[in-house]
Amino acid sequence: MPTNALIRALTPRTLARRLFRPLPAPAPLLTDPLHSDVPALRQAEIAAIYHGYRMAGDFYEFLRVGPQRVLFGLFDIAGRREDTRDILIAAQDTFRTLAPQLFAGETFNEPAAMIELSQQLNRTILRSAGVRSCPAFIGCYHEDVGTVCYANAGHTPALLRDQTGITQLEATGLPLGLFSHTTRSASTCALVPGAAVLVVSRGIVEAESEEEEFGLERVKQSLQQSPLLAARDVCLGILGATQQFMRAAPLHNDVTALALVRTGSRHLSPEG
Repeated sequence: MPTNALIRALTPRTLARRLFRPLPAPAPLLTDPLHSDVPALRQAEIAAIYHGYRMAGDFYEFLRVGPQRVLFGLFDIAGRREDTRDILIAAQDTFRTLAPQLFAGETFNEPAAMIELSQQLNRTILRSAGVRSCPAFIGCYHEDVGTVCYANAGHTPALLRDQTGITQLEATGLPLGLFSHTTRSASTCALVPGAAVLVVSRGIVEAESEEEEFGLERVKQSLQQSPLLAARDVCLGILGATQQFMRAAPLHNDVTALALVRTGSRHLSPEG
């Protein structure tokens, strides 16, 4: 139809509707990191629990990146929640976007992928906040072989409990968010059936009672006494021990625990 005929065919009301269509509503702005669902694992359990309201920069992440692999992480960005919210959202977006690419397939180098993920998260934090310390523990659990490839970026040592006792998974690099160029590395540990890895935030280690800190040794004692039957119970056990030590609900900082328990045919007794 010629243009003039088309214009004559349109009534003023129809023409107005076509010219002044309402714009689609903009996507809502994120005000907090997205909720991270706990993934179901084969012959293993994973859980993370924080106490009360989040006041500072703790957040945890779970992400399945393949048929056999699940990524998990506990981050502790320095500062109050209102100051770290945008940084947390940016870091979560990098984690969820990049990790599935780095950990895709079966023939990739797992430690190299973990180092690259750490480096990219470091750059994201620096772009979002300038210099802002973010200790982080990031792990990749392989369900078929029961291994955890991890990077500990200046975080409180994670604790591995198995039949040999408790082993500290120490830092493999500096906290994220401090330097644009720094050497990072990754390590791997094995979980036999019945073993567990526990990662706790600084708020647990630094919880005080009568000017005495709860400390990493008490975290070890709580893990050693746990029956390791469920990841959630391991987390609740350490949070309960912290509250009992303080004789009050922790309000000094974020208090978060993350546990991975490999189940199967054997469980360790509280004596190990």
